[in-house]
Amino acid sequence: MEPTPSNLASLLRQSRINAALGWGLVGIIALTALGNLVLGNFLWAGFAAVVGGLAVLPPVARRDPLVMIPWEVFVLAALPLLGYTFGVNVAFREVATYLSVAALALIVAVELQLFTNVEMNYQFALLFVVVSTLAFAGLWAVSRWLSDLHLGTTLLLDPKLSDDAIEEQLMWEFVASAVAGLLAGVVFELYVRRYASVRRDGGENA
Repeated sequence: MEPTPSNLASLLRQSRINAALGWGLVGIIALTALGNLVLGNFLWAGFAAVVGGLAVLPPVARRDPLVMIPWEVFVLAALPLLGYTFGVNVAFREVATYLSVAALALIVAVELQLFTNVEMNYQFALLFVVVSTLAFAGLWAVSRWLSDLHLGTTLLLDPKLSDDAIEEQLMWEFVASAVAGLLAGVVFELYVRRYASVRRDGGENA
């Protein structure tokens, strides 16, 4: 199937190197999900499960372990999981989370075109990435708020902070999500066009 500017499915790769890196990352994500589940971090365990599920959907559906989304996209999607696991500072972790969501939105766009009748060109798909990132910021805030209320966590409602400080922190998170979404949109625009061009020229096998 020859990639065209509107064919997002051209981002799927069939190479041993990409598959090895992709499956290795799937293993790390699975361990991260299990670890967070054992520790009672259900939101992060669920996030890891979503990332891992999207990762294995193409090879399972195609019945070919080599059919994977580019490993670079999965690394970006896994950033907040790694940041949370290794205790990276909160500011970086929040930006990484929204960059991860942007990567996941791109993966969803690719898989929608691959497995459904939905068709997107690059421009619409990247708009989908930006809007999805902004929407996730609100959903993530509500999820943490509900977790704090019903599970006794302090993901958002930190007792050490005043209400004003919590609101200010939340507003900065929304700003970070907007910046991350726009940045990811630009980067993905350059990435998918370059990758499709390389594939079209027959120079990409890995």
